[in-house]
Amino acid sequence: MRNPHSEARRWLVQAEDDLRFAMLGLERGFYAQCCFLCQQAAEKAVKALHYYGGARLVIGHSVTQLLRGLGGAYPHLEELLDTARELDQYYIPTRYPNGLPAGAPCEIYTRAQAQTALHGAEKLVTEVQAVLKAGEGNNDTLA
Repeated sequence: MRNPHSEARRWLVQAEDDLRFAMLGLERGFYAQCCFLCQQAAEKAVKALHYYGGARLVIGHSVTQLLRGLGGAYPHLEELLDTARELDQYYIPTRYPNGLPAGAPCEIYTRAQAQTALHGAEKLVTEVQAVLKAGEGNNDTLA
C-alpha cells in the first residue's frame, strides 16, 4: 500500500492541475469544459483527504457524497456542501448532449456558470491544501 500522505499529495497535485486547465477554459470560452474540470478538481481534492486519512480505495464521483464520507473529520468543510452540490451538477451534462433536454453542452453553459464553478472548486482545493499543509507542520510528510 502507498503511503497515505504521498497518495493524498498525488491526488491534490492532479486536482490543482485540473483547476489550472479549468482557468484556461474560462479564459478561452470553453464554459462546459471549465465546469466539468471544476467538478473534477473538487472531486480529486476531496479524494485526497480520504487518502490522507488512510483510505485504500476511494470510489465515487459525487463531491457531496465524498465530503459526507469523511465522517465529520473536517467539520469546517461542511460549509462547502452547497458548493459540492452545485459542482456535482457538472459531472455528466457538461460532456454529453443526452445529459441535457436540448442543445449541446458547448451551447448551453455560460461564462457566469463557469466563473461560479471555478470559484467553488478553488475554495475546495484551497481547503484541502490547508489541511495537507497543516499536516506537514505536524511533522507529517507528504513526499
